[in-house]
Amino acid sequence: MSKLTAKVAVVTGASKGIGASIAQALAAEGASVVVNYASSKAGAAKVVDAITATGGKAIAAAGDVSKAAEAQGIIDVAIQHFGRLDILVNNSGVYEFSPIEAVTEDQFHRIFNVNVLGLLLTTQAAVKHLGEGSSIINIGSVVSRITPPGSSVYTGTKGAVDAITGVLSRELGPKKIRVNALNPGMVETEGTHSAGFIGSDFETGTIAQTPFGRIGQPSDIASIAVFLASDDSAWLTGELIIAGGGLR
Repeated sequence: MSKLTAKVAVVTGASKGIGASIAQALAAEGASVVVNYASSKAGAAKVVDAITATGGKAIAAAGDVSKAAEAQGIIDVAIQHFGRLDILVNNSGVYEFSPIEAVTEDQFHRIFNVNVLGLLLTTQAAVKHLGEGSSIINIGSVVSRITPPGSSVYTGTKGAVDAITGVLSRELGPKKIRVNALNPGMVETEGTHSAGFIGSDFETGTIAQTPFGRIGQPSDIASIAVFLASDDSAWLTGELIIAGGGLR
């Protein structure tokens, strides 16, 4: 039997990159998956098609996690279509690097609204459906540890994710709901390509500081998410797992 047979998962921001890889990996282990997207309907459909083509179960769900009604709607899709919820992966996130002189109110609120408020609203909507043995996985980032220059707003959001993970692990522990953070290092995705990180001096410097001598791939992160979603990690909660090939 697969590790996640009969489980139902919601993965936010799953139309591409790490989220898409996590959604497919959870489905490959037997979970029925709600593939959330904010704007890329075609990307989410592609992920759903990839899952169903191999015999898995998945459905796409539109929704901006930073808006309470839409966050609730994403969770409602899971209940309406699959009848339950066992796994929540808070993956939705945006990032922008800029020096402190260039930080604006709009930039701050846009990034914090998705990365922090969105996590809280989606978790709030999900908790009423999560039972004993359920798992919440918050996708953070190694930036909260390495604090790179020019990332004050983005790193601030990921530091908040780390702190919220600890709080929720204590708050939801009595309900036997596990809450852990999975904090990737630099990963090759559509986003890091479009942002110009791939092939840049930033990538070269990151590789030089990484013991494994490369940046990550989405599959590197997805396999850890499966572990955190499954009973293999039943004794873990409140953990911050840095997945950066040794980058600290």
